Amino acid sequence: MAEHVNQQGHFFMGFVIGGVLGALAGIFFAPKSGKELRSDIKEKGNEVLKDAKEVYADAGTKAQEIIEEAKCQAKELKKEAERHLSEARQKAKEILAHGEK
Repeated sequence: MAEHVNQQGHFFMGFVIGGVLGALAGIFFAPKSGKELRSDIKEKGNEVLKDAKEVYADAGTKAQEIIEEAKCQAKELKKEAERHLSEARQKAKEILAHGEK
């Protein structure tokens, strides 16, 4: 499960880095004046920052969902283990009671 989250993190990080590099390449190879170029860089930077925040928020939400699911599964496993332990204790008591007779 942690490996799956780690792979998603790497994907999103690559996505953001690729977007930044692609935007920079497009800006630097376009024939524009310095003022226009600075304006474009600022605009693209704001867009990338906004996209990165969205990716971060999505990753956080998905991580929280995974954690909640893991907690639910852990509770269910604990209940099942307690049930098995209770049954084993009951059988042990029955065996001991039968052995004393």
